Amino acid sequence: MQIYSFFVSQKNIFCTFLQKIGGLNCLMTKRSIFVRFLGYMIMNEFTKNIIEWYAENKRELPWRESSDPYLIWISEIILQQTRVAQGYDYYLRFIQRFPNINSLAEADEDEVMKYWQGLGYYSRARNLHAAAKSMQGVFPKTYAGVLALKGVGEYTAAAICSFAYGMPYAVVDGNVYRVLSRYFGIDTPIDSTEGKKLFAALAEEMLDKKRPALYNQGIMDFGAIQCTPQSPDCLSCPLSDSCSALATGQVTQLPVKQHKTKVSNRYFNYIYVRAGAYTYINKRMGNDIWKNLFEFPLIETTSSLTEEELWALPEFRNLIAPGETPLLRTVCRDVKHVLSHRVIYASFYEVTLPAETKSFRNYRKIKINELEEYAVSRLVHAFIEKYISGKEK
Repeated sequence: MQIYSFFVSQKNIFCTFLQKIGGLNCLMTKRSIFVRFLGYMIMNEFTKNIIEWYAENKRELPWRESSDPYLIWISEIILQQTRVAQGYDYYLRFIQRFPNINSLAEADEDEVMKYWQGLGYYSRARNLHAAAKSMQGVFPKTYAGVLALKGVGEYTAAAICSFAYGMPYAVVDGNVYRVLSRYFGIDTPIDSTEGKKLFAALAEEMLDKKRPALYNQGIMDFGAIQCTPQSPDCLSCPLSDSCSALATGQVTQLPVKQHKTKVSNRYFNYIYVRAGAYTYINKRMGNDIWKNLFEFPLIETTSSLTEEELWALPEFRNLIAPGETPLLRTVCRDVKHVLSHRVIYASFYEVTLPAETKSFRNYRKIKINELEEYAVSRLVHAFIEKYISGKEK
């Protein structure tokens, strides 16, 4: 009787629900119908609140004013592991220089890397460039086609397809993990196989399939602005009455991660050569950090060195041509630079040699005032700006 009364009180929503599941068939008990209807009610209320919140609080961002999949793609790749406040200006500069697929595909990789300089995670720029070359001027129009692009995962493909084409694919990023885990009180680790499957299924269930772009953008902004990692604004949250984490005091404990990233220390000794108006640089190769970026001659060691210890290293002595006596001085020592999986301790040394030196013969010789034309890591760029650019002007 209670179940019947509940259904009557929610007649309109219940009728919609019955249409969704195909009516009251004999294979479903009253209890199973009731349980599924409660789930449908939660989804309906949760999704409605997210969209209403987004209508009042959404961030005005340039890529949201377009349905061009290329522009949306660029914005999504830039915003991977990058805050909107940091990525905003980079996005504007990037699309001004590379406004379409062909302009990006035809560009030299060094120029692409230069426009990416400062964003970090430089493999994203290399993948963008490779993907643009593979498109032959036409952006894929299917989820499978978008997912096949180099550097595009399930989240990015879902974002592009829902924002550009209105396809019903749910996004699952860090913001979505946080909102869903807190609201439903889920402590399954988000970085586990089980957790990834669970949250992907839940995100699909909560998705408003008639308005996927609106809902996806809404829940992403909700996590970024309202349900933040630290000090979320629970008092003004439209979901506070039904949030499991708030009710049980678990807001700060969710979401859960099972693996902690192992961080290693590395020690870089950079050698800035002054040979008259010239210096020497090298392009990083291999599958290490900062691949295809330029840097000064580098000697990596297992610990921090003194100036005398660097001078005594065979690796350093081998850089100097016979008969030449460089003037060596320390510019700065043990500059700490934190990356996702490692911490770099960098020391920069200045070596002064004659303009026609034969030392550093295996490096690229360039004019010092041309350094800004080359894509370098944020660490090297900070050194150039602080210790070189001002002196050369």
